Amino acid sequence: MGRGRRYDDEPKLNIKKVVATIVAIIVVIMFIVSIRKLLSGWSGNKEVNVAQAFFPAYVNEKWGVINQNGDLIIDAIYDEMVVVPDTNKDIFICTYDVNYENETYQTKVINQKGTEIFTNYHNVQPIENSDNSNIWYENNVLKFEQDGKYGLIDFSGKLILNPEYDNIYSLVGIEKNIIIEQNGLKGLVNTSMGEVIVRPEYTEIATLTDSYENGYIVQKNGKYGVIGADSKVVFEPIYDEIKKVAASGYYVVSQNGKIALVNSSGETKLDTGFMTIEEINGENMIITLNGAYGVKNVDGTSIINTEYQDLKYIYGTYYIAKKNNLYGVIATTGETVVDFTYQTMEYIKSADLIEADKENYKTDLMNRDFQVVLKDVVVSELNLENGYLRVREGEDYNYYNFKFEKKSNKEILPTNTLFLVKEFGKYGYENKNGERIVDCIYDDAKEQNKYGYCAIKKDGVWGVLKADGTVLMEPSVNLEEYLYVDFIGNWYLNKDINLNVYTK
Repeated sequence: MGRGRRYDDEPKLNIKKVVATIVAIIVVIMFIVSIRKLLSGWSGNKEVNVAQAFFPAYVNEKWGVINQNGDLIIDAIYDEMVVVPDTNKDIFICTYDVNYENETYQTKVINQKGTEIFTNYHNVQPIENSDNSNIWYENNVLKFEQDGKYGLIDFSGKLILNPEYDNIYSLVGIEKNIIIEQNGLKGLVNTSMGEVIVRPEYTEIATLTDSYENGYIVQKNGKYGVIGADSKVVFEPIYDEIKKVAASGYYVVSQNGKIALVNSSGETKLDTGFMTIEEINGENMIITLNGAYGVKNVDGTSIINTEYQDLKYIYGTYYIAKKNNLYGVIATTGETVVDFTYQTMEYIKSADLIEADKENYKTDLMNRDFQVVLKDVVVSELNLENGYLRVREGEDYNYYNFKFEKKSNKEILPTNTLFLVKEFGKYGYENKNGERIVDCIYDDAKEQNKYGYCAIKKDGVWGVLKADGTVLMEPSVNLEEYLYVDFIGNWYLNKDINLNVYTK
């Protein structure tokens, strides 16, 4: 029965009296709150509101799970790491009955209450993926086993793929693409669509570039072909090799030892004047000849002479080039736009900036007009999600947005309750109103993290402050060998930050 039904049976109310009473109560509450603020020196919210989050935890050589408050919600009783496939989802995969000799094990999936879920599926497992620097699990998809075959479910337990495959695993470095194997042949599932996009008919499958939107290289009977992201066959497997380069409907193929540029109709556009084709951008391509890099048009016209040790396309008519073991920027006009003085140079597309490292371990940051906007800095954080840089300039750390506008930490981190300050070489914290909450007594400290905790260092060891500035754990942990220091409660981030595991 609805609550409104009960009210219908109650006596009628005098609305004018009710409203007057409510207003009077509100006035009294406002008065009380004002007095409390004056008496307590109230200066705003002292708690950080964060969504639920979960992390594997390791203590006493056993594994469990903690939440965003540092509470151990799954006891550390497991010999193998409890997998958290999505930090924000209440799904934990526990491995038990491990026999290392026979390479057998069992799994179960539980929630934060310890209740077993997905019990209709056997041996549920996450699908791990990785690139050169990160390890992650495929989002919203898990594999399971039935009678020696594998299928897929989503994080709600809904069946995505029937258990009819010999193996299921990730396409390395590419999200939302899962390899399926059947009878020794491979196919492909796109998990965002939840359907098979390439049937298991090939011995090998790889992406043409670092994005699946450009299609796939497939192998059959020792020959290679191309399938587009729309699942349509561009080339049947007829080539000896297809290079992982593609753009604007052009592909680089090899047949009988001869490398050629072909279009999507299989017509040869160019097969002379180069040894390899490394990259295609519009109608231009980076080529090599006699060990040197240059640029040609797809019709064979020379754009940049082959005289560089390396070339990488940036945008427009510009390329990062390497000459005499140093990096600079050149244009297709032949002009040197940035002198060859840097040890390394990278264009960060998502931030639209160039990071150029010097011999003295300092960095120059350039805008898209190749002006050095920040000189001789050390980049300590490049946050693509929130669009900011944290750099060390001299002895101080400063924040900038990707327009290189200097910002305060209060502007960059608006949800924080505490903000790092430095005075006479020591660190402390103030609130958003500039009031000093924690005196500058620490040798080192970190900005408050998204879960409300501040890492503090004194006399060579680290501790933790809570969101209101009070000490949760006095400095006591030696993390000298750790590249990144972070705490959730009194748990600190594991030395291998890719694992996203906390320990104590």
